[in-house]
Amino acid sequence: MKGRSWLVIASLMGSISWVFGQKPVEVNDSIEARDFMPYELTYLIDSTNTLTFGQISSSGFASRFQQHTSYQNKDFRTNASYWIRMPVHHQATSKKVWLLEFYDQTIDYLEAFIPQENGKYESKLMGDNQPFTHRMFRHKNFEIMLDMKTDTVMYYYFKVKSHDFADMRIAFRSVNWFIYYALNEYFLFGTLYGMILIISLYNFLMYLAIREFKNIFYIFYILSVAAYVMGIDGIGFQYLWPNHPEWNDYAVGIALYSLILWALVFTRRFLSTKANSPRLDRALRWMIIIRSVLFVMELFFFPQFLTYRNLEIIPLSLIFYTGIKVWKGGYRPARFFVIAYGVLFAGFFLRTLVILNVLPFTTLSHYSLHISFALEMLFLTFALGDRIRILKDMRDRALRRIIHQHEVNMQLKDKVNRELEEKVKERTLEIHAKNNALTESNARIERQSREINEINSILDLDNWKLKNRIKEVLEERLHEKTMDYLEFRTLYPDTMACYRFLETLKWENGFHCRKCGNEKFFPGTQKFARRCTRCGYNESITAFTVFHSIKFPIEKAFYITYLAVSGKKEATLEKIASQLEVGLNTVWSFRSKIQQRLQELEDFGRRPTVSRWEEVILTEGTTSAKAKPVSRKNAAI
Repeated sequence: MKGRSWLVIASLMGSISWVFGQKPVEVNDSIEARDFMPYELTYLIDSTNTLTFGQISSSGFASRFQQHTSYQNKDFRTNASYWIRMPVHHQATSKKVWLLEFYDQTIDYLEAFIPQENGKYESKLMGDNQPFTHRMFRHKNFEIMLDMKTDTVMYYYFKVKSHDFADMRIAFRSVNWFIYYALNEYFLFGTLYGMILIISLYNFLMYLAIREFKNIFYIFYILSVAAYVMGIDGIGFQYLWPNHPEWNDYAVGIALYSLILWALVFTRRFLSTKANSPRLDRALRWMIIIRSVLFVMELFFFPQFLTYRNLEIIPLSLIFYTGIKVWKGGYRPARFFVIAYGVLFAGFFLRTLVILNVLPFTTLSHYSLHISFALEMLFLTFALGDRIRILKDMRDRALRRIIHQHEVNMQLKDKVNRELEEKVKERTLEIHAKNNALTESNARIERQSREINEINSILDLDNWKLKNRIKEVLEERLHEKTMDYLEFRTLYPDTMACYRFLETLKWENGFHCRKCGNEKFFPGTQKFARRCTRCGYNESITAFTVFHSIKFPIEKAFYITYLAVSGKKEATLEKIASQLEVGLNTVWSFRSKIQQRLQELEDFGRRPTVSRWEEVILTEGTTSAKAKPVSRKNAAI
C-alpha cells in the first residue's frame, strides 16, 4: 500500500508540474550529459531568507516556481535565497549511474534536498563555506548522485545563496561521462600549473644568470595568476586549505590584488617606463598606490568587495595602453608584451560575454580566461627572451663595430709604426751628430763655468768687503750725528730689522723671566716674543722699551729716537713729521717720551751718546745700566 500511495503522490506531482509547464528531465542512456542554464530552470527567490523547505515543497508553493526565460547572470541577487526545483524522471531500467552537478565552486551556501523512496527528503549541505571533506564526491564542483530504483518522477530541490555572483547552471550527466571529463579537466589544470611552475623555474634560472629583477617580478606575477586561478576553480580549496573554508572569502581577493600589483611592477621594469615614458611611469606608480589603499580598505573594512573583479579593468587597461605607447615609441621588446595583454583582454572579453549570456556556454568559452592566462604567460616569456635576444644582437653589433674599429686601428698603428721607425732612424742620425756637437759645447761651457765661478768668488769677496765698509761708514756717520733719514733707513729699513735689533739688545745675554727668573722659554704669541716655560709669562719684543705700545711704524720711531739722542736742533717737529709722514702730535708725543727718558738717565748721572743710545731704548730703570751694552756691530742689521 505504501508503494502504491507513493506512486499516486508522484503521479499527482507530475500532473501538477505538467500544468505549470515544468517538464521533467528524461533519462536516456544514449545521451551522456546535458547542461541546464538558469533560464531553463524553475525557481523562486526568497529575498527575506525566511522560507523553509517544508514551505517551498508544499503544494501551495508549487505555482510560485517559474521559469525566467529572460534571466541573465547580471540579474543574480546577492545574499538572497534561490530555491531551485528540478524534476527528474527516473528510469529503473537505465544501465548507468547518474548525478546532478553545479559548476560554480564559489557558491557560499548550497543545500540539496534529495528525494527518497519513502517520500522523505535527505538534506545534503554543500558550498565553499563547508569543509571540503563533507562533499559526496571529492571533486572541485558540487555533485549529488541519483538513486533510480523505480520508474517515477522525483523532485530535487536546491537552495543557493551567495554574497557574490553565483552561476546556477546544473549539469545532468552519467558517472562515466563525469569521470571522463573530470580526468581531462584535471589534466588540463595540471598542464596549466605545470607551465606556471616550469616558467617560474626558467625565469629564476634566468635571474641567476643575468641578475635582472624583472624576472623575479615576473615570477611573482605568474604565481599570483596561479593562486587566482586556483581560487576561482576550487583547486586551491581542494588541495591547499580543505579544512579552512573561511579562507575562500579572502583567497581570490588577495590573489587578485597580488596579480594586479605585480603586473604593474613588472610593466614598469620591463618597459623601462621611467626612461621611455615618464608620464605613464608616474601613472603606474599612482595606480600601485591607489590599488594598495583600496585593497587595505577591502581587507579590513569591506571584505565583501574583495572579489569584485570589474574594477581591475582600469589597471589592466593602463598596462595595455602603456605597452602600446612604449612600442610605438620605438622600444622593440614591447611587441610581445602588447600581444600578451591583447590575448588577456580577449579572454576577459569572451568570459564577460559568457557571463552576460551573449555567448553560449561551452567548455572553450568557460575556460577562455584560463587559456588567455596561459597564452599571456607564454607571450610574456617570449617578450623576456626577445628582449635578451635584442640586447644580445645590439651587443654583437657593437662588438663587431669594436672589432672592425680595432682592425682599422691596428692598420693605422702599423702604418704609423713604420713611419715612426723611419723617422726614428733619421732622428737617431741627427741626434748622434748633435750629441757630438753638444759634447764639445759642454766641454767648452764647463771651462767657461769654472772661469765664471772664479770671477764670482772674487766678486763675492769684494762685495762683502764693500758692504762691511759701507756699514762701518754708516755707523761712523751715525756716531758723528750726520745721518739723514734715507741713510738711516739703510741700517733699519723695516720692522723686522728693528725687531732683530731689539732681540739682540734685550736677550743677547740670555732670557730671564721677569716673573719667576726662569731662563728657559719657547716662542710667544707674537713675532720675536718669548714665553716662560715655567710660569707661562709672555714677553713681547717691545716690552720694557720706549717703543712699547706705539701706534706707528717702529722704524720711524727708531729715527725719532736717533734724532732726540743726537740733539740736532735743526730737525723741527714739522720737518720730522713731513719727512716721516706721521702726525705732528705723534712726533711730539714720542719725542717727549724720549726726552723724558734722557732726563731720567741724566738724573742718574748717565748722559748717553749716540754710540750708547741703547740705554735710552731700554726702560728698565736703573737696572738697565747693569745690562751688558750691545756692541755697535751687533746692533746693526
